This record gives sequence, structure tokens and C-alpha cells, in this order.
Amino acid sequence: MKKIAVVILNWNGVTLLRQFLPSVIQFSQEANIYVIDNASTDASVSVLKKEFPSVQIVENDGNYGFAKGYNEGLKTITEPYLALVNSDIEITQNWLQPILNILEKEPKTAIIQPKILDFKKKTHFEYAGAGGGYIDKFGYPFCRGRIFDTIEEDNGQYNDIVELFWASGACFFIRNEVYKSLDGFDEDFFAHQEEIDLCWRALNLNIEIKYCGLSTVYHLGGATLNTSNPKKTFLNFRNSLFMLVKNVPTKSLILVIFFRLILDGVAAFKFFN
Repeated sequence: MKKIAVVILNWNGVTLLRQFLPSVIQFSQEANIYVIDNASTDASVSVLKKEFPSVQIVENDGNYGFAKGYNEGLKTITEPYLALVNSDIEITQNWLQPILNILEKEPKTAIIQPKILDFKKKTHFEYAGAGGGYIDKFGYPFCRGRIFDTIEEDNGQYNDIVELFWASGACFFIRNEVYKSLDGFDEDFFAHQEEIDLCWRALNLNIEIKYCGLSTVYHLGGATLNTSNPKKTFLNFRNSLFMLVKNVPTKSLILVIFFRLILDGVAAFKFFN
């Protein structure tokens, strides 16, 4: 029995499936591969059945977004380890084994992120995750490998294994039992930053999160919602504040929210001008 499930969430992404699924199949011999389909209205399901018969399909009965989409689809997936992979991820040879080694040897480690490079510029890190995620005192997430919009070139500087605050949802490994014990992603988020919230909840229970730079994937990014999309901007601001309310200790919350509202106001002013 294979211990890991590679799970891709799809909604009307037939073009991405045709482009990126072949690398997943080619380099994931250790895994069972699933596509959770969020009630696509394009040819996704028929293409999967015809062109990728080795892939198992889980069909949701609605477009539930990222959080509920995964929560619903994962109910019937029983492998001990899950690799939740965006449909716009290209993977590389031997990407699974370094992460499986950690999961097998370190029972306290439950969430892992690989190195995430930019599919469009493969010499550089990609914005969504890069060399591993952290959070500052105001609750703003950041990554090794990027400062604001400045992205570092990959020169092997993050070919390490280190503890993280959060792992990117673009390529997110988690023990199945931990995912389910945390009730999965918070469905109120719909999309964006739900993986940070889940990681924060895990850390509050002393569950360890790690980055493994010995595994590499390439992320196209922006394939579902463009970075300038107003809905994406709204979800990022709203979900970030929601996450603070949920996870920051009560004695610190008022002060953190006060400064965040000021800083978010400045950011909103810049966005609309």
C-alpha cells in the first residue's frame, strides 16, 4: 500500500491539467494520485478519464473554493500522508522521497513545504512560499527568498531543512490524521491564507512544521486569480485579519489589530491610487 496521496484540486482547469499533470504522474511513483474536481463546467472530468486513466477522480457537487473543496474531497482519501498540490505546479524527479524521509523519521513533524521556484523563471524563487514561510509581529506573512515583490535567485542558499511558521498551500504536505484532527482548512476563508491559519492552529498544539529544500517544485502562480484581481486583494486583507482574531492571544489582540488597521489602511490607499 502506498503511504502518500498526491491530491490536486481542480476547477475548470483542463488546460493546466494537460500541462502539469504529466510531470506529477511521471515523478510520483511512490504515491496514489487524485484530482478533486470542484464541479467543473469545462471538459476536466472527461479529459481526466480519457487521457489520465491512472488518476483517481473525486467529484465535489459544487465549486467550494480551496478550503471546502479540499475538506470535502479529502473525506474519502485514506493514505497516511497528503501532498496537496496546486494544478499549476510542475514537479521534479525525486521530489517525494526527501519529504517522506522526514515524515517517517520525525513523528512530531506533520506539515512540510518543498522549495518553490518560479515556473516562468526557473532560476528564481516563486512568491507563494519560496524558501518557507514566517510571520512578523503584526501578523504579516513573509518568506525566505522574497522581500515584498523582490524575488531572490536560487543559488542553493535554502537547500536546507528548517522549522517554519507556515507552509505554502501551493504545495503542502500534511499527515492525514493531523489534517482531520484540525478539521482541515477553515471554510470561512474560501481561498487565500487558509494554509497559514491551519499552520498557526497546528503550532498552537506544538505540531512541528518544516521546510525541505531537498525537494523542488515549480509554480506558475496566479493561474486561478491574478495578483491584481480585486477579489484576491479583498480575500487577502480580510482573511489576514480573520486569522489574527482566531489565533493571537486575547491579551495582545487589541494592540495588534490597532496597528494592523493603520498599516492596512496605508496599503489600501496605495492600492487605490
